[in-house]
Amino acid sequence: MIKSYPHMDGSKSPSLPIIERLTLLYGAERAAEVYQALNTRIGAQTEQAYPPLDVSEKDAVVIAYGDHLHRADEASLRTLYRTLQATIGNAVTGVHLLPFFPYSSDDGFSVIDYRAVDPALGTWDDVAGFKPMYKLMFDAVINHISQHSAWFQAYLRGEPPYDAYFIAVDPALDLSMVTRPRALPLLHPYQTADGIKHVWTTFSDDQIDLNYANPVVLIEIIDILLDYVRRGADLIRLDAIAFLWKEINTTCMHLPQTHAAIQIMRAVLDAVAPHVILITETNVPHIENISYFGDGVSEAQMVYQFALPPLVLHTFRTGDARKLSAWAATIERPSERTTFFNFLASHDGIGVRPIIGILDQDEIDALVNMVLGHGGLVSYRNNPDGSKSPYELNITYFDAVTDPAITAADQSTAIERFRCAHAILLALIGVPGIYLHSLYGSRNWRGGVAGTGETTDNRAINREKLDADQLLSELRQPGIRAEVFAKITQLLTARMSSSAFHPLGKQRILDYGDQLFAVERTSPDGRERALALHNVSGYNAPLTLPRGNWNEILNCNCPVSADQYSYLAPYEVLWLIER
Repeated sequence: MIKSYPHMDGSKSPSLPIIERLTLLYGAERAAEVYQALNTRIGAQTEQAYPPLDVSEKDAVVIAYGDHLHRADEASLRTLYRTLQATIGNAVTGVHLLPFFPYSSDDGFSVIDYRAVDPALGTWDDVAGFKPMYKLMFDAVINHISQHSAWFQAYLRGEPPYDAYFIAVDPALDLSMVTRPRALPLLHPYQTADGIKHVWTTFSDDQIDLNYANPVVLIEIIDILLDYVRRGADLIRLDAIAFLWKEINTTCMHLPQTHAAIQIMRAVLDAVAPHVILITETNVPHIENISYFGDGVSEAQMVYQFALPPLVLHTFRTGDARKLSAWAATIERPSERTTFFNFLASHDGIGVRPIIGILDQDEIDALVNMVLGHGGLVSYRNNPDGSKSPYELNITYFDAVTDPAITAADQSTAIERFRCAHAILLALIGVPGIYLHSLYGSRNWRGGVAGTGETTDNRAINREKLDADQLLSELRQPGIRAEVFAKITQLLTARMSSSAFHPLGKQRILDYGDQLFAVERTSPDGRERALALHNVSGYNAPLTLPRGNWNEILNCNCPVSADQYSYLAPYEVLWLIER
């Protein structure tokens, strides 16, 4: 029986005919019109057959901006592809291209034109150039659009249909219940043809929220998603999707209408592009995050594991795996058509909200203080009572797990800690994503952080743009970049060698003591079993291995006996396969 995850209002998200989802959004009369419009637009009926999820242990994704790497006289998208091809090669199967559209702020997340490639990065041909070597993940930044977009400029002029694409609100209304992700106003005033209007802006005055209560907006966005499919998207990341639907006197987070809208998008994609995977990006507490699986068949096929990055960081801060193990023991896929998207670092910071209720306040405060001590920054959000609380920790993951003031003697230990953290990432059930700066062992980029202290500036600490040829040179020389890259590549290669790490397999967390994070993985067909052991402490961890026909796959790729190990050295990783 498929498990059903509750929504925040206590309702369920069952598999409903698409017309019923449209009725929830727009009422019966308008729902019929929208349903016909969708079927006409896609040339097929939108009732899905729930296709299987096509993933395997070989799947891993590099997360990168289109201009993360640059070379003179070459389109940066082409530079990124060629550099990945020359370095990581086929040790990964996919690339998440962070927003590569024309934009006006927030490093791409304030899109001016959803259907164009930023000329500074290249062309649609450069995007297509990643195929067939890599699957592509596109960002659908569809909660909001740039104030400089043609849509919003037409809204300001009062031109239909764009005069109903956005949400004007009386600023005298009580909006205190609305969840605020940033310490910025919810409404901003704009001069329109009809005078000053206060328009809904969840994230900034340059990111104008779209009005999904208008079905024309939903149809327009679905058409854009279909265009992404035509352009080669295999995975589509729904950015900031939890904020999609607005209702006064609610938190405007995780509303049933938001889930219904995602289910409609999924139904359309299943009808015309059943291979395409929807991934929801919801940087929220864990129980809220997994609600986007819906009933396990009709909503997102993957959700981000937002609790994982701060929990792994806590684990290495304390040298104690108990909290991580307790959380991981609760991880369960709701159906055979779903799995998790696991990551430790991304273009954003390390979210704090996902660990509320998992770590206590003292432990969260300790993480904040450690990040500040490691040269990082902290971004804050406004609370309903007017106070502020940490929203995310801005720092490279390498400097997060190890004090950046390391000496040459400490460097090998720092690299082993970083390797161990990524071994945990790759051992867990799901598809792993590795941020480009983690792949190449990047450090804090304080030179990129402006002096205002706003969230978008803080995030620049982990968004440095690199000279591709200099990077290639550094990878050929001894140093942190070369060693980190070699060790992560080794982990990726080992993971793809065993079906025990299949994203649709089974997972069981084992108790090997506080110092060890231990996970047993089993292939979907039950023929291969992996025992993945990770010493998260700076001390030898006692170990008694079970008897079995084990093969060690990280170092010697050779048989080992239970008697060969009585302990794991500090930050040592041991992956054993039983076939």
